[in-house]
Amino acid sequence: MALRLLSAGHRVWVYNRSPERLKPLELAGVTVCPSPRTLAEAVEAVILMVTNGDAVRSLLDDMGLQDYEASRPSPLSTCAIIQMGTIGPAESQALGQSVAEVAGTYLEAPVLGSIPEAKNGKLIIMVGAETEAYQRWQPLLACLGSTIYHVGPVGSAATLKLAMNQLIGSLTAAFAQSLGLVQAAGIDVDTFMAVVRQSALYAPTFDKKLHRMQTRQFADPNFPTKHLLKDMSLFVAAAEAAGLQALPAESVRQLVDQAVEAGFADDDYAALFNIVSPLSDSD
Repeated sequence: MALRLLSAGHRVWVYNRSPERLKPLELAGVTVCPSPRTLAEAVEAVILMVTNGDAVRSLLDDMGLQDYEASRPSPLSTCAIIQMGTIGPAESQALGQSVAEVAGTYLEAPVLGSIPEAKNGKLIIMVGAETEAYQRWQPLLACLGSTIYHVGPVGSAATLKLAMNQLIGSLTAAFAQSLGLVQAAGIDVDTFMAVVRQSALYAPTFDKKLHRMQTRQFADPNFPTKHLLKDMSLFVAAAEAAGLQALPAESVRQLVDQAVEAGFADDDYAALFNIVSPLSDSD
């Protein structure tokens, strides 16, 4: 994402809690900052893409979220915060309120897509923000994504993102179970897939995960199982807060949790297949 912004002609500053990861960016011409506060003081907009809401809050605190005084404004009062990770809607709204209290601007902009889409600027971006803030920063987001939706106020895009990631977990779990039954019955997988592809039930993610499930090779993930567990947990909490029956998603969340407990936390979430269709002693 940083390289996309750089190639579009923007000046880019970066901070990472793991500084060793920044060497390739520094060689490309990006300025590496020693602290989040140094970065916030240097830029017009801060893009955050970190693991969870606690990590976002920690970084904002390090940028000066608690420093607001009439005589000494917080660095966050002079730059926009564009939060692009997957966090809960209530978390995002609370962060937005905190930024507003120091006279700052906050946008949530979670994405659909992974490493290939990020490299090619083809992310799907969902934005929750006031209209003025969205219009101001939409051209910057256009460097990162081919499709941008202004969903509504802060919280709405976070909710939509969880709705999409719930589908990631549920579709993968459902496909894994069907594939497992087909294999257990000795049915040709190519025949199974031919029928699925011609039906209204087909989703492209099935083909994306098929080879991993067939070979049970889950290393080098674009999206690790531990992150899906976080997102499924956030969805269940949001659904329950909305008064919905969260049992279907909770069942999938439990499967993902079992995959994490089985040692697949850092592997691709297709490892769900090993939970719903475990290897037998003869395999």
